[in-house]
Amino acid sequence: MKSVRLVKAGVVVGFFCLAGVAVAQTMMNTPSPKGASVYIISPANGEVVMQKFTVKFGLRGMGVAPAGTERDNTGHHHLLIDSKETPVYNQPMGSNVKHFGGGQTETMLTLKPGKHTLQLVLGDKSHIPHAPAVMSKKVTVFVR
Repeated sequence: MKSVRLVKAGVVVGFFCLAGVAVAQTMMNTPSPKGASVYIISPANGEVVMQKFTVKFGLRGMGVAPAGTERDNTGHHHLLIDSKETPVYNQPMGSNVKHFGGGQTETMLTLKPGKHTLQLVLGDKSHIPHAPAVMSKKVTVFVR
């Protein structure tokens, strides 16, 4: 009987610990407004491009601001190239990500021939994804 109470108490404590972690994570991320979206204007999904090509970024429902700028509903672009993983919440985005901390809305890329994926993620003043994340669909390009 005593062990059953201990198990129940452990479950309750565990639940509140997990709830606390979830609240802490949400509080650490900069909020994004409902309906905000980021997308790749060009190249189009499935497009064949030369080794050097331009990628244009689009954003709806938020503004672009340089890294370090603390202003509601703003962020700056990060481009994931051939990334299998998405950025981790509450952590700055890693080295496999191109940062556009100056508020740039396009870039010139040079990639090796073959199939590549591109994806945009909006980051806050500290390069951390917003909550909820503002992330584009992946675009596949074929470099010749």
